[in-house]
Amino acid sequence: MEAQFENLRSKLIVSCQALEDEPLHSSFIMGRMAKAAYEGGAAGIRANTVEDILEIRKNVSLPIIGIIKEVYDNSEVYITPTLKEVDALMEIKPEIIAVDATKRIRPDGTYLLEEIDTEKLFEKVKEKYPDQKFMADCSTVEEALFADEIGFDFIGTTLVGYTPYSVNDKIEQNDFEIIRKILKQVHHPVIAEGNIDVPQK
Repeated sequence: MEAQFENLRSKLIVSCQALEDEPLHSSFIMGRMAKAAYEGGAAGIRANTVEDILEIRKNVSLPIIGIIKEVYDNSEVYITPTLKEVDALMEIKPEIIAVDATKRIRPDGTYLLEEIDTEKLFEKVKEKYPDQKFMADCSTVEEALFADEIGFDFIGTTLVGYTPYSVNDKIEQNDFEIIRKILKQVHHPVIAEGNIDVPQK
């Protein structure tokens, strides 16, 4: 792991996000939540939207995992689903950009994990932004291994249980068994994200 990300190892990254229909939706509030997370010992922040990330940067100097949640009618993928969202995030260059790395069809008609009519999204973004760090939000061990193989800088378990085909894996194995399987097989750092909701976990 590069020096600038070394302080994330074995530390807590706190998600500071609130969607438009949620009571805490406000860039100002997310900035204050990030400040509270920092004071509580967080080593990094995960945040949604350019506006929130800019406000969070006013309050803390922690590494940020940036995403843009965008819902498209023709796809279930909504975490940084297309190059458009990556381009928007690159205007402010968060330390890491996370994208959905599941095998579901994306809004532009392509899959991340196999080629259909156009280049893979990840190939496009790495060609356009070769120095940017990217995190793969995965839902299965298979997706994590593929994301590792094609060169994602960080592998995340963000979507375990959130895709129809990963629900049984979550029930039968639980998140930590899945994380252990991924850790044994990948070369890039793994971020355990999703359902980490109590101190015991």
